[in-house]
Amino acid sequence: MTSQGTQTPDDEGAAKPRARGRSRASRATSATPADDATVQTPRDEAVQADERAGEQTEAPAGGKAGAKAGEQADPKPGKPSKGEQAAASAPTGARVARPRQRVAVVIPAKDEARRIAATVRSAKAIPNVDLVLVVDDGSEDNTQHVAREAGAVVVRHSHNRGKAAAMETGAAVVAMRDTPDRLPRILLFIDGDLGETAVNTAPLVPPVVEGHTDLAIALIPAQPGAGGRGIVVGAARRAIQSMTGWTPTQPLSGMRCLTREAFEAATPLARGWGVETGMTIDLLRRGFRVVEVPCELRHRPSGKDFKGQMHRAAQYRDVELAVNARRVRSVAGAVKRKVTPKPGPKTHR
Repeated sequence: MTSQGTQTPDDEGAAKPRARGRSRASRATSATPADDATVQTPRDEAVQADERAGEQTEAPAGGKAGAKAGEQADPKPGKPSKGEQAAASAPTGARVARPRQRVAVVIPAKDEARRIAATVRSAKAIPNVDLVLVVDDGSEDNTQHVAREAGAVVVRHSHNRGKAAAMETGAAVVAMRDTPDRLPRILLFIDGDLGETAVNTAPLVPPVVEGHTDLAIALIPAQPGAGGRGIVVGAARRAIQSMTGWTPTQPLSGMRCLTREAFEAATPLARGWGVETGMTIDLLRRGFRVVEVPCELRHRPSGKDFKGQMHRAAQYRDVELAVNARRVRSVAGAVKRKVTPKPGPKTHR
């Protein structure tokens, strides 16, 4: 499979495909919902209607993404799933249908009432997706109502808390909807302004579902009207390369598909616009595998006006904060290992 890098509004364009493979690392602490997030419960009649409307039919027969879903390791080795129990009790040589690996689409959104409906409807068409969750991060427009009417389950922050907090809230809500007898859902994070092109993030899913990688990042074409000069992208790319040895093509892409284990290993996420850079560094340094996959996506780029310049300034600030925090953490860890006395030889009495 050809893997590649990620584009943001201020990137100069797509570059040559690249990939990175690493071994799997241990788990980290999982994210929990934000305290001020309003999460509709199953008892709420409105959300029950959302869930019925948001149900996605199973992927077409022969779809490669669902065919090998059962090959992923059970997150609880001591407790086999129902599919494994059925396989163990089946006669030798009998073919037992494995449970389909489910995918949850998480869409952090703020003031996206104009595009969120098209994004939700398009995301529901991605194979293996059975849940589309919109995290309304303190919108001042009708984002939450439009998303709910389009068939999404909606969670709302009472005030704007940033993209990283919205991602953590969304992942925590998905975890609450997972069941012990099924594999945890794969997480697919996409932007709320993708509109009808959201379905084109589908190529990110098979590499993760089939166990070829832990994190797949969308490599998108150059966006018409983008006003960036690549300064932020270049800073993020150099930082990732210096700290991990891997040079991504588009390090700031927000369209990412990853396993539950990988997401938990990346938490707590870097704040603000540094979330993507911080996640990539953390996962690569923990031994997770990362690839970049071409996706034909269109979103709203930041322009050359004052608002666009301020957006890129905020991006640069948050990327530098995320990188510097990880550099300090790395140095502190090295110092701690150096000054901590090694345990002496064991003696037997």
